Amino acid sequence: MKVMVVGASGTIGRAVVENLSRDHDILRVGKTQGDLQVDLTNEASVTRLFAQSGKVDAIIATTGSVHFGPLAEMSSAQFDKGLQDKLMGQVRLVLIGQHYLKPGGSFTLTTGILTQHPIRTGVNATAVNAALEGFVLAAANELQGQRINAVSPTVVTEALDKYGSFFSGFESAAADRVALAYRRSLEGIDNGKVYRVW
Repeated sequence: MKVMVVGASGTIGRAVVENLSRDHDILRVGKTQGDLQVDLTNEASVTRLFAQSGKVDAIIATTGSVHFGPLAEMSSAQFDKGLQDKLMGQVRLVLIGQHYLKPGGSFTLTTGILTQHPIRTGVNATAVNAALEGFVLAAANELQGQRINAVSPTVVTEALDKYGSFFSGFESAAADRVALAYRRSLEGIDNGKVYRVW
């Protein structure tokens, strides 16, 4: 299958590419590197991405930024970062990408453990992840001949040096283990499901 992986150079993205490239044709997409580039916060950029890629069998998003900070100090502009990047970035991929996804194709989005297990300074992440999971649940009923799922990983072991302090007491998961959930979504039959890798 021709599989587009958006966020291919990230920690999870690299693991997904390594796992899937054994038996699929991978189109690596990043903000500044990869086979193609895209700015998910810009609709014209997403439209351009699909004009360049043409039809694909699957679209996987392993990308998205959110704002971490105390609620008492958070501005609406800071909160909007997660809405425009991680939430609307992935939603844009589906809204535009559905017209370039072949019949029987699938979307796999990325949420995270904070949907169910909030942490201090993580209000934006929890809200964005919960909205994405709601989107997947509803969109699964309306996509015509296409599937959509999400992967919700815990903190990735390879990123503990950067994010470990936010996830005190959380058990991490190795990126190659998380990547298995993306393969399951790609090659399986589920629709509207969230794979929790905790």
